Order: sequence, then C-alpha cells, then structure tokens
Amino acid sequence: MKKQSNTSRSMSYVNKRKKRKNIIILSILIPIMIIILGVAVYAAILYATAQKTIDDSYYELNREKEVTVDPIKETTSILIMGIDDTEDRQLGSSRTDSLIYLTIDPNSHEVNMVSIPRDTYTPIMYQEESLGEDKINSAYSEGQEQATIETVEELLDVPIHYYVTFNFDAFLKIIDALGGIEMDVPITFSEQNSDGKLNQITLEEGYQTLNGEEALALARTRKIDNDVMRGERQQLLIQAIVEKALSVGSITKYTNVIEAVGSNMRTDLTFNEMLGIAQTGLESSYEFNSYTFEWTDFTLYGASMVELYPDSVDFVSHRFRVALGLDSLDERDAEGYEFETNGITNYAY
Repeated sequence: MKKQSNTSRSMSYVNKRKKRKNIIILSILIPIMIIILGVAVYAAILYATAQKTIDDSYYELNREKEVTVDPIKETTSILIMGIDDTEDRQLGSSRTDSLIYLTIDPNSHEVNMVSIPRDTYTPIMYQEESLGEDKINSAYSEGQEQATIETVEELLDVPIHYYVTFNFDAFLKIIDALGGIEMDVPITFSEQNSDGKLNQITLEEGYQTLNGEEALALARTRKIDNDVMRGERQQLLIQAIVEKALSVGSITKYTNVIEAVGSNMRTDLTFNEMLGIAQTGLESSYEFNSYTFEWTDFTLYGASMVELYPDSVDFVSHRFRVALGLDSLDERDAEGYEFETNGITNYAY
C-alpha cells in the first residue's frame, strides 16, 4: 500500500508541476497574444482612420496638364501651402503664410526643399493667364490652390505634380498630438497667437520642446530675422515634425495625429499614393537638401516686397529640374555657385 501511496503522490506532484509550468507558460503567452492582437486591431483602426481622413481631404483640381508620375517609383514634386486661416478666424480671402516646394526621390531617398518668401514680387497666374504682379501669397486669394500652383510653376519653371494645403489648426493639432517638437529658439521674443491676439506667446532663447502654439509663433514671426530666414525656420520645423513622427514613442499617437488633420487639410494625393511614399521612408532614411534664395527687399505703394535675384532663381530651378530628370548636370553644378555654398544644408533623419 505504501508503494501505491508513494507512486500516487509522485504522480500527483508531477501533475502539479506540469500544471504550474503550463500556468507559467500561459501567463507569458496570453499577454503576448493580447499585445499582438491589440497591435493588429490598432493597426487596422489606424489604417481605416487614415484612409477615411485622406479620402475626406481629397480635392482634385481642374488642371490642363495631367499628372502621370508614380510617386512610389519616380521623383515627385509637391507644393506645401500653409494658409493663414482657422475655423474660428474665418478670414474668407486667405493667403498663403508659407510656401514650400519639394521633390521626393524614392530611389535615392532624397528630399529637396525650398521655401518661397511670402512677399516675393512676381506675376500672379490663374487659368494660364497673368493677373499682374503682386506678392506671391496673394495668389491663393485669387484662385486658391489652382492659382498658387500656376504661379509657382511660372516662377521656378518646374512642374508641380501634387499639392498639400494645411491651415493653422492642422499645424497646431499635429504638433500637440505628437506631444510637441524639439527646436532651438534663436532669441527671446513675443508673438501673436493663432487667434491673432498680440504678444500672447513668449519664447525664451534656447533648445526646448514647443507645443503647437509656440511652434506656430516661431514659424511665422518676423521679429527675429527676415522673410527668407523665416522660410528656413519653417523647413527646420517640418524636419522636426518628421523626426518626432518617426520616433518609436510617437507610434501610439498616430490616430490623434490623423484625426488632427481632419478637415484642416486638402490634397490631390490619394491615400494609396501617400501610403506608398511613407513606405519608402520605412525602407531607408531620407536625406534633406534645403535651398534658399539670394534676395533683396524694396517698397512698393507703401508695402514691403521681396525681389529674388534672377541668377539665384535660375540656379535653384536648375537643381530641382535636375532632381526631376528635366535638366542634366552642367557647369553650374561643377563650378559650385555661391548659392549652392550658402544656400544648401543637408539634413538626415
């Protein structure tokens, strides 16, 4: 009887150990499975949310030149327009507060960017006709994206394949949804807020995390430098937003970022085109080449204007045409104009 009792106890002990082992295994596997399932559900929700947002933001223009470029395989040009409008301000005849022309090469993983000063004095084009010369930011009030695209194409002699338009609300909400961005503020200053109330935002000099309102103040202020330097700051802000969005800690915030865009964005890029461009960024990091113009200012009818030097415009145009495969490298590239030396900074994320 003792042998049977010992055997029974031994088997009972083994069974208990097996149960404990199974419990330990399950206690490890179940959370992992829950996490995997949660990520899958989150990814599905994120995908659906992003697709609906982009679909709702899609706005096709009536352009005579049909776009045939494939942004997933070919170098693509995009005009980014930031307009000085919010749902609360209701300005009616908005103007572009920032204009950035860029090309994205999915093969070499290069992004070329140039900011066009908002006070640039140039012919305003709309429906293939000139409306006379004025500040380039007035083009949007004449014919919104259509007029602005035609005007930039005329100025730079480059094609614009797609556009993306953001208003102030999108800018603010995206940065806040990401938890702020890191920027180096060059000098202490005060600026108006997004509602146009003066001296509501004060920034101290130094490297710091900026929320949406603070970043907008840094992007739009003219108190610390000039209109061209202002464009450079806006390019740095875009780079900071990209870096923050690509950081691991921001993944769980993507839904908020997408929802922040909502009705505050308009574009003729489809969801699949945007997704394709984003996927190329996951394969390998992009290098940023940032250009600026040589310029001078003058006053016309009591208003301050910016004149871009023709040689500078020609050089920047040439570099973008080379990127798009429209021009070949020539003596300008070999000699290295002062615009290239002073006007190009390389960034990588």
